[in-house]
Amino acid sequence: MRDWLDDPENRKAYERFLQECREAEQMADRAQRSAGRGRRGTNSGSGRHTNHTKKRKQRRTSRPRRRGILSRIAGILALLAVLVIAALLIRSCADGLQGGGGEQAMNDGAAEEQTADTGDRWYGCPEIDVQLLTPNQYSRPQIALEQVNGIVVHYTANPGSSAQNNRDYFENLSKTGENSVSSHFVIGIDGEIIQCIPTSEVAYASNHRNSDTISIECCHPDESGVFTDSTYTSLVQLTAWLCRDHGIEASDVIRHYDVTGKNCPKYFVEHEDAWAQFREDVEERLEALRAGAL
Repeated sequence: MRDWLDDPENRKAYERFLQECREAEQMADRAQRSAGRGRRGTNSGSGRHTNHTKKRKQRRTSRPRRRGILSRIAGILALLAVLVIAALLIRSCADGLQGGGGEQAMNDGAAEEQTADTGDRWYGCPEIDVQLLTPNQYSRPQIALEQVNGIVVHYTANPGSSAQNNRDYFENLSKTGENSVSSHFVIGIDGEIIQCIPTSEVAYASNHRNSDTISIECCHPDESGVFTDSTYTSLVQLTAWLCRDHGIEASDVIRHYDVTGKNCPKYFVEHEDAWAQFREDVEERLEALRAGAL
């Protein structure tokens, strides 16, 4: 109510309401005093007759007057109620506009807290399905990732599995506790991208580089580990956008193999030329993003 009265127009309306209430009370008091004087007549013959006649006249005149006063008070109260509701609706709309549409596709701080960002940050960002893991010690420990110095590419080593399958496996670790593993993003065979961990938090994917890198797991259809064209395209787009967003270069994109020597992602480890081409594609996309030339 205090916030509503801060508005000058609302305060004027409220003061008018109080004034009219006071006037209504005064009119009611006057009517009551007038009626009281009529009742204080004499009790002798003609006095009783005169007093009785006066009372009937007063009743006939005071009832319509009281009805008018009550009707006026009811109208004023209804007007005040309408004004209060209108003010609340206006304030609600204003709060909604100030909050922005940050939760249209993101929740719980996902995709780098879109609600807090403005400008062209999301230019060139591929479509991301945000399905954040439930906080737990095995796959989403909620350890802060304070600095991003690189992006690590992985493959799932589970031929034919989908992005959703892998995301759900990470989620289920909160119940089974059988392993400690996760990834910020998983890219599916059809190119779909699921985000599992906010990039402001550590994911359990890249060993001692967990503390300063973003991880991307990629699904693959068979044992060769080669990605489908859809997976590859999404990987290039997502990697380039993350590089731009975090101010790093294509040269800062590495394989899990470059961290531990593990054969991951298999096809890019066994085919260095394919890995070199991937980084070139990321560099080209990154330059286009920075130039606004997509």
